[in-house]
Amino acid sequence: MKYRHHAVAVLLSFGLLVGAAQARGDHALDHHYIRVELGTNGAQPTSGRLLLFATDAKVAEAAAKAESKGKSSVVESVDADPFSGTVTSVAAREVEHWVPGKTIDVDPEHMAYPAGWSQLPPGDYLVQAVLDVNHDYNYLGRGAGDLVSEVVKLHLPAAGVPKLKLAKALPADDDPWTVPLSASPAMRENVAAARPHAHLVDFTSPLLSAFWGRPIHMRGWVLTPPGYDANAATRYPTVYYTQGFGGNNDRVIRPIVTVYTAMAKQQMPPMIWVFLDESSPTGTHEFADSVNNGPWGQALTTELIPHLEAHYRMDGDVNGRFLNGHSSGGWATLWLQTRYPKVFGGTWSTSPDPSDFHDFTGVDLYAPHANVYRRADGSAYPLVRNHDKVLGTFEQFAKLERVLGSYGGQLASFEWVFSPRGKDGRPVPMFDRDTGDVDPAVVSYWRDHYDIAYRLQQQWPELKPDLDGKIHLYVGTADTFYLDGSAHKLKAVLDGLGAKSEFRFLPDRTHGNVYWIGDDHHGLLKQISWAMYAVARPDSRLKPVATP
Repeated sequence: MKYRHHAVAVLLSFGLLVGAAQARGDHALDHHYIRVELGTNGAQPTSGRLLLFATDAKVAEAAAKAESKGKSSVVESVDADPFSGTVTSVAAREVEHWVPGKTIDVDPEHMAYPAGWSQLPPGDYLVQAVLDVNHDYNYLGRGAGDLVSEVVKLHLPAAGVPKLKLAKALPADDDPWTVPLSASPAMRENVAAARPHAHLVDFTSPLLSAFWGRPIHMRGWVLTPPGYDANAATRYPTVYYTQGFGGNNDRVIRPIVTVYTAMAKQQMPPMIWVFLDESSPTGTHEFADSVNNGPWGQALTTELIPHLEAHYRMDGDVNGRFLNGHSSGGWATLWLQTRYPKVFGGTWSTSPDPSDFHDFTGVDLYAPHANVYRRADGSAYPLVRNHDKVLGTFEQFAKLERVLGSYGGQLASFEWVFSPRGKDGRPVPMFDRDTGDVDPAVVSYWRDHYDIAYRLQQQWPELKPDLDGKIHLYVGTADTFYLDGSAHKLKAVLDGLGAKSEFRFLPDRTHGNVYWIGDDHHGLLKQISWAMYAVARPDSRLKPVATP
C-alpha cells in the first residue's frame, strides 16, 4: 500500500466469476437510461467496463458532513462498499472502441446491483460514472487511468435521459514510498532507514512464460536486515511473506517498513524477508499450480527461490526457509508448506482462507444440494460480520462483484486457482451466480486438488516425515469472514492423524486485529519471527528487546 493511509482489502475468498455484460444496441427509450459522454481530453478511442454508482443523496451528504465535523456536506466520490450491503446501487455495461465526444446509454435494469434502478425509491440520488479501463475494479478499485465523472445529483426516476461526462482521468500512482506530509518525524526516519534495504524483485519465469506464451514476471521485494553485507560470510534465515487479497507490490511498503524498524530495534531477529506479490489479472494466484493460472508453485520453488539464494546471503536450506501470510496469503502459505514440505521449514499462517471445504466460510460445499446463498431453512448465509453484527451476505457479495466485472474478485480468483478449465477456456464456476447452487462435479475437483485437509488425510504417511510440526495457524474467534470454522476442522483432521501442529484461536479477535498484543499492533508478528529464528538458530543467545 502507499505509505499514506488506505483501507487494505482483505476479502479472503469472496469475489465473483461472472460473464461480461452484453452491449446493448439501439433501443426505444422505454427504460430510464443514463447517458454517458466520453470527454475529449484524450484523442484515442478507449474500452473498458462502464460503471454507474448511485446512493441516497441525503444519507451521503449527512455522512460527509459528519466525517468533516460539520465543515462540508460535499460528496466527492460515490462507490460501492461490499461491507455496507445495499447502500450503493451499481449498473454496468462493457464498451469497446469508445470514441471521445460520443455518448453511450447505460440501461440500469440490464446489469445492476442489488436490482434494477427502477426499484429504487423515488428521490434524490448522487450518481457518478467510472470507466474501468483495466478491468481490475474487483481487485484494486479505482486506479490510474480510470476515467471518472463529477458526482451529480439526480432525481430518480428521471423524466428524461440524464447525462454524465467522463472528463477526468485518475492520475498515475505516486511513488509507493512517498510519506504523507502529516507523517511524524519518527515515521519519516523509519521509511528513510528501511528503503535502502528493500530491493525490487522482477524475475521472468521460464515455466510461467512457457505456459502463457509470453513473458510472465514474478515480482516482490527482498528486505535485508540492518548490518547486512553482501560481501560478508554471514548468512540469514529467510521468510517468504505472501500478501492477502488486494495486495500488490505497491501496497506492501508499510509491512516492509514495520519489519525493518522492528529488526533495527531488535524487537525481531535479523532475517531476510521476501515480500511476494501474488496479484494477477485473475485475482490472487496464491502460488498454487493451476490449469488456469499456470505453475506458480513450481516457479516459486524451482526458479525464483534458487535465483534469490544465488544473489543474497540466505541460508538456502529447509531449516532456513519459512512462510508467513495473512488471509488469502495465509492460505497460500499453508498450501506451499503442505505441497512442498521439503522446501520450507514451517509456516506461520494467520486467518487463512478455508483449508477444509466442509466449512467454506460456513458453507459445507460437500453437502447434498449445497447452496452458498441459502441454508436448508431458507435463511441467508452471512459472509462478513463485525462480531455479532452481519455486514453482508454471500449473495450480496456475489451479485455486487458480478456487476463490477468478471475478473479479480476473490471467488473468481479461487475458481481460477481451484477449478477445471471449461470449454470456453475459463474456469468452470463452482456455483451458479443467480441461484447459489453448488456444482458437485466442480467441488469434487476442488477437493481432489486443493482441499488441504483432504490432502493431509489422504497422504499423511508420505508427508509426515517432512511436515510434522511445521504447521502453525492463528485465527480470531470473531474472524470477520468466519474463517475460524475451517481452522477448527483442519485442526481436528491433524489431531486425528496424531500430527504435531500449533493452532491458536485468539479470543474475540477479528480478521483485522489478529496481530495485536496489547497496544502493540504487530506483537504477534514479532512472536512469530522469534519462533522461526529458534528453528533456524537453535543455539542463538539473541533475545527480543521489549516493545516500549
